[in-house]
Amino acid sequence: MPPKPPPAPPRALPAAAPALLGYAAVRLTGMAILWAVAAAQGKDAPHRLKGRWDAVWYARIAEHGYGHEATLPDGSVHSDLAFFPLLPALERGASELVPGLDAATAGLVVAWLAAFAAAWGIYAVGTHVAGRRAGILLAVLWGVYPTAFVQSMAYTETLFTAFAAWSLYAVLTGRWIVAGALCVLAGLTRPSAAALVAALGITAIVNAVRGGLTWRMAVGVLLAPLGWLGYVVFVAVREGSPTAYFEVQAAWGNNIDGGVALARFVGAQLTGPHPLAGVGLIAALGLLAWLVWLCVKQRQPLPVLVYGIGIVVISLIGAAYFGSRPRLIMPAFPLLLPPAAALARIRPRWAVSIVALLAVASGAYGAFTLLGSGPP
Repeated sequence: MPPKPPPAPPRALPAAAPALLGYAAVRLTGMAILWAVAAAQGKDAPHRLKGRWDAVWYARIAEHGYGHEATLPDGSVHSDLAFFPLLPALERGASELVPGLDAATAGLVVAWLAAFAAAWGIYAVGTHVAGRRAGILLAVLWGVYPTAFVQSMAYTETLFTAFAAWSLYAVLTGRWIVAGALCVLAGLTRPSAAALVAALGITAIVNAVRGGLTWRMAVGVLLAPLGWLGYVVFVAVREGSPTAYFEVQAAWGNNIDGGVALARFVGAQLTGPHPLAGVGLIAALGLLAWLVWLCVKQRQPLPVLVYGIGIVVISLIGAAYFGSRPRLIMPAFPLLLPPAAALARIRPRWAVSIVALLAVASGAYGAFTLLGSGPP
């Protein structure tokens, strides 16, 4: 009897097909719920995905370049320099290549393609760490995250997560230069690339202490921060101030305060007219802390663990609008590895049932949020 062929590597498309199909199924469920609720309310679902909030800023940059500012009633000035350049650059390129494709719709196309690239990379990391079944479930669980509706918007979360997941997979498989190059692209997409830079850097330092530092590892680590640093330098040169980027972010209310704004918001809810909202927020933060502890207990590989915790920390220590924090945490897919591994150990029909319920709940929450008045 001939020997059984070795399994395909996680990066192979045929091996990833179940994860991608499962991811597509849960996201289509969410979109179907959004379309149904929007139709019932007489609202335009596509406009909610590509023509509101941050998506408008990205499309404007794609069409006109940087230089737009909005003055709020309180006198604060919001500059488009707060938004990193890769997504609008891709929107502009796609709209110029495809006749009749406007920048906003191009943003949707880029985001949707990036979503599948992200799910594929998440599957690859999950399979490497916890086995193929857990990898499949990890990709699907990322698609039913409470704010997974953002994965279908012209936002940067899917693009960033795709670069981050494949960068981490490259580290796990010893391809450090590839990891560093992908980190450069992540750094041109979102400021939270600092967590990915930290993951590569800390892992390399630990390897160096153990005597395992190689020249490829050193090159990858040196490459890693160049995207993020490059954009910060661009803003500094454009505005004539070395701290210009941080001043722009502060004007948006996104300065780092160590979590003071978060604590004040929770306290205001507890002492306000709806204290149960504050209790719910504390419970949500407790769940987040529990997931972080499970990741540590699971002994995730160092770069995966540092990246996941780094995204959480960056999302909580800023003074940003509270409603955006769940979205900011969404790229921290390693948080879902413990529940994915747990689901992988139960009977398939129960796992499918749980995922289906989560998909409906996520879709309903997405429709409620997108069809409401506040930004995600």
